[in-house]
Amino acid sequence: MDKMLWIAMSGAKENMNAVSVRANNLANANTDGFKADLEQARSMQAFGEGLPTRVFAMTESPGQNFAAGALQTTGRNMDVAIKDQGWIAVQDQNGNERYTRNGSLEVGTDGLLKNSKGNTIIGDNGPIFVPQPVDKLTIGSNGNVSIRPMGAPENVMEVIGRIKLVNPPNGNIEKGTDGLFKLKDDQVALADANVKLQIGALESSNVNSVEEMTSMIALQRQYEMNVKLMKTADENAQRSESLMRIS
Repeated sequence: MDKMLWIAMSGAKENMNAVSVRANNLANANTDGFKADLEQARSMQAFGEGLPTRVFAMTESPGQNFAAGALQTTGRNMDVAIKDQGWIAVQDQNGNERYTRNGSLEVGTDGLLKNSKGNTIIGDNGPIFVPQPVDKLTIGSNGNVSIRPMGAPENVMEVIGRIKLVNPPNGNIEKGTDGLFKLKDDQVALADANVKLQIGALESSNVNSVEEMTSMIALQRQYEMNVKLMKTADENAQRSESLMRIS
């Protein structure tokens, strides 16, 4: 009886954890460059005093879906998207190097090049500072950032930095709680000259909304089934207690 109750209780709890993963994916269905989180459930033995005769369900996130999202043409010269594989190097709130596919760029009030999430873009020599004022700012497919200073001739363009583009193996990176990716060994990835940008486009989220909704419905039904199992276990325990009193 207690085995049935234990399995149903742990299963219901982990169903809710799985729902939260799917709900987070749905919430980011329109987030540029977002990679959907995966979730799976497996049985685990409960160790303690005596033999490990109890098992419980555990939901875990083994990784992310690294498939590229659809490219949306914006025509904005500061919108960039990674062609095929690769990542844009940025700084997190603590100044650590992290990686993202969000290429909606802008110049911050402090003159630093940032993306729409406020993360500072990292160049080959650190953060990229854009001198002000400028008449024009362009980004090349290789990541070069060029400007034409205010009042300079139209044919004068000055390269002020190059966006650091990296391409570590997907198995070597993981997503942090802030949504940015990092190397599992906390090292810094090397720049890769083979990574190219598409200018005037953004990569959309790779979340499949229909699939996520279907999975959430299935998880809700599993949760209801586990709750019914807990009620059944309680009813069976009450009947057993009644029989023992009669005997």
